[in-house]
Amino acid sequence: MPRKVKAGKIKLKTHKATSKRFRLTGSGTLMRTKGGKSHLRRRTSKRTKALLSEMVTVQGEKIVQRVTRLAPNMK
Repeated sequence: MPRKVKAGKIKLKTHKATSKRFRLTGSGTLMRTKGGKSHLRRRTSKRTKALLSEMVTVQGEKIVQRVTRLAPNMK
């Protein structure tokens, strides 16, 4: 018995690390999380630790293109 032939395009897979690190706002700007939040934070001040929780807009057109290529379903 022959195998069934799949019709249509191949599904695009999302790069999971990219989808966890970046968010897309309603207006379409790409936001990123800040690094350095995991360990060695005892010495840092409370203000610095609070600033780490904020998200920052991504600067650079090529980085935005790379993120949209890695996570195409984020649009």
